[in-house]
Amino acid sequence: MGFAEEYQKWLEYHKRRRTGERLDRLKRGHGHGEKMFVERVWWPIFGSLDDLHPEYEVSDWRGRPYFVDLVWKPGQMKFAIEIKGYGPHVQHTDRTRYRQELNRETYLQIAGYRVVSVPYDDLESAPELTVSLFKSLIIPCLLQHADGEQSQYTRMEREILRLAVRSNGYIRPIDLVNGLGVDLRTIRKYMASLCEKGKFKPVLARGSSRICRYEYIHSVLYNELW
Repeated sequence: MGFAEEYQKWLEYHKRRRTGERLDRLKRGHGHGEKMFVERVWWPIFGSLDDLHPEYEVSDWRGRPYFVDLVWKPGQMKFAIEIKGYGPHVQHTDRTRYRQELNRETYLQIAGYRVVSVPYDDLESAPELTVSLFKSLIIPCLLQHADGEQSQYTRMEREILRLAVRSNGYIRPIDLVNGLGVDLRTIRKYMASLCEKGKFKPVLARGSSRICRYEYIHSVLYNELW
């Protein structure tokens, strides 16, 4: 299923679970900028919308309800993602609202959220920059949780997964040989094990039975790392 179908299904799911002001806020607040982030940044990285919550309600330092554009809550980690346009957040604000916004961001971090501010203009003109920055932000978290799964993977398998998280969906045996400093036979042994565990899928060279690369099964690895 493509992005448009998954996005609509995800949005309707969250609407069905809300009533009153929380539902109204979702209808009013989740707009063009938020959708651009989900489509141009989130979807290319994850390929799913699992654990992502639109217009997520939290309380500020005064106990008043406050809605974050997007919250990602995979396991124990919490990310608060705010899409910020220059007009409403800088040009058309006043000192009081600006101060309150900064205080809210500080309070979110006190409450355990990693706060990520995304420029609206970059989503329009340079989404690849936001993709790169967001990947760099979340990769250490993914790797941290991968290291915690000591019983599931051997040390070499964890090192292979480290390289896979940084790949663009495919990785070649020679990349693993060079990246890990081991011979091809060893790589083949561990990749066979990881393929059996559903982490990778071998891709054969055209017209041959030789494995030319491995496809990183993103959704499976992502779910298990968390």
